[in-house]
Amino acid sequence: MLGRLILVWLACCHAYAWAQPATLSLDTVTPFASATPFLRYLEDTQDRFTIATLPRLSDDSRLWRSAANGNGSVNFGYSSSTHWFALTVDVKPGAPAKWLLEIAFASLDQAWVYVPQANGDYAMQLSGDIYPFEARPYPHRNLIFPVSLSSGKHTIYIKVRSQGSVTVPVNLWQIEAKHSDDQHTYSLLSIYYGALLALFFYNFLIYLSTRESVFLFYVAFVGSMIVAQASLNGLGNQFLWPDWPGWGNMALPCGMAATGFFGALFSRNFLNTYVKFPRLDRIILAFAVLFAFIFYSPMLVSYHFAAIAVSISGILFALFITLVAIGSYFDKNPGAFYFLLAWGAVLAGVVVLGLRNLGWVQTNAFTIYSMQIGSAIEMLMLSFALADRITIMRKEKEQAQRDTLNAKQDLVDTLIKSEQELEERVALRTKEIEAVNTQLRHKERELRYMALHDALTGLANRTLMNDTLKRAIARRERDKNKVKVAVLVIDLDGFKEVNDSYGHAAGDLVLQVVAARLRKVTRVSDVTARLGGDEFVVVLEDIHGVDDAIRISEKLVQELARPVEGGFHVSASIGIALTGDKPVTADQLIKMADRAMYQAKLLGRNRWVIAEDEA
Repeated sequence: MLGRLILVWLACCHAYAWAQPATLSLDTVTPFASATPFLRYLEDTQDRFTIATLPRLSDDSRLWRSAANGNGSVNFGYSSSTHWFALTVDVKPGAPAKWLLEIAFASLDQAWVYVPQANGDYAMQLSGDIYPFEARPYPHRNLIFPVSLSSGKHTIYIKVRSQGSVTVPVNLWQIEAKHSDDQHTYSLLSIYYGALLALFFYNFLIYLSTRESVFLFYVAFVGSMIVAQASLNGLGNQFLWPDWPGWGNMALPCGMAATGFFGALFSRNFLNTYVKFPRLDRIILAFAVLFAFIFYSPMLVSYHFAAIAVSISGILFALFITLVAIGSYFDKNPGAFYFLLAWGAVLAGVVVLGLRNLGWVQTNAFTIYSMQIGSAIEMLMLSFALADRITIMRKEKEQAQRDTLNAKQDLVDTLIKSEQELEERVALRTKEIEAVNTQLRHKERELRYMALHDALTGLANRTLMNDTLKRAIARRERDKNKVKVAVLVIDLDGFKEVNDSYGHAAGDLVLQVVAARLRKVTRVSDVTARLGGDEFVVVLEDIHGVDDAIRISEKLVQELARPVEGGFHVSASIGIALTGDKPVTADQLIKMADRAMYQAKLLGRNRWVIAEDEA
């Protein structure tokens, strides 16, 4: 009972400590730091505060609340309020004086950064998509502010106001680290836009050749998507319209609305809904009118309305047209399968992006670029759909030619040659499809591996460990308990001190070294998993008794107690639980080992303990 009370008291102290305002430490080994966990915010609904009248964080921190919401991001959705943010940084001696403060959301209207100076004043920098690009304090697609910080603690204030989604992911970079990161980011964006431009011009040439309106609508759809995405990630303001801030501010909702408009026209033309689904076709036309209104709405009403309307309309239209595609697929409409895959992908991207804009899901790399991921898949699938349409058109034309040639004996040779050419095209297309399928299988294997393994250590994760343990227990029961199954729950001693003293990079290094040592000691047939944090589990299958589990635990205790390169010292407390004569579930076995591990902690750590209630 006393032990439980102590654990509850420690948990309360831990929760209270996390509730306190945190300070972001900057040192020489920190090339990049996310400021999200350290941001405090103050909502200024009347836009009445200035930097001179703003309540300081040091004066009354109760007015300031944690900026990171429940999903771990700084996203206030479509808010018309002005938001102030306070970021306290502790610049360690020897750390660089020059840093880049990045707000990694390019479509914010206005952002002010106030950096404290030695004389007590604040130096102000201003950026946003309503200003010309050349007015930015640092030339970059995102909003970046160069800051100079001397050693010691400083509080930086950030003011943000936007009629669109108020998303404020703040990062601090060393200059060289940011330049290196930009190399990778711009390379990926170049590939993405290169693919879109290739599809744009390729289908435009097809339109010039066939004069089929469906290709023209597709070209307009791709072009609108390029405008919207270029605005979303800031490339439009940087390269396409740097001197047109008015358009740069409206390009995102207008580009999205144009994408929806031409997407609706393309969909009804491609699926032939005005013939096959006349009632649904009227709804598609209504969506097209709605998107056209949203496109022009910034000229009539506020940008705020247009931003919210395009997010909600995009989600609803993507869902609706996906349902229409499902009906068209079951109606055996040519190309409907690829069309369904395309809109299924864009539906996922639009839904994720819309929910992120509304502040309902976490802001991260996936949610920010979800529309780009979905649109890339969509464009590829729609290209396949159009290619399928062309193939059908060609087959119909060739069939008509065959009907004519069958009446003329002198054209038999020409018909044979045409058939050979068709076979070659089919063979080439088959090889292309096989290559795509091979790539998809490779990606599927990669995704399956990522879903079952820990990204940091490469060990199995909780899902794979639970499946393995359940199968091991089932095999043991089928073999009538001839062998035993053991579970070792391992918790690192002193890991928190390493994390707190040396930072998460050092903690990650320790976890990777621990994972390598676990692999070294355990057998190839054993499953070693990381449950999270500094907790690991080893599943020992086909052992003959408790002596085998103890022998492996002894080796693990000795191996993990060795110093880690860099002077870090950790040890391990291990709880051991084995199957017995009575049936036992995987969850019961893990709980037994977990209790034994805590007992090892209480007995002084750096040891192993066998569960007392062994089944």
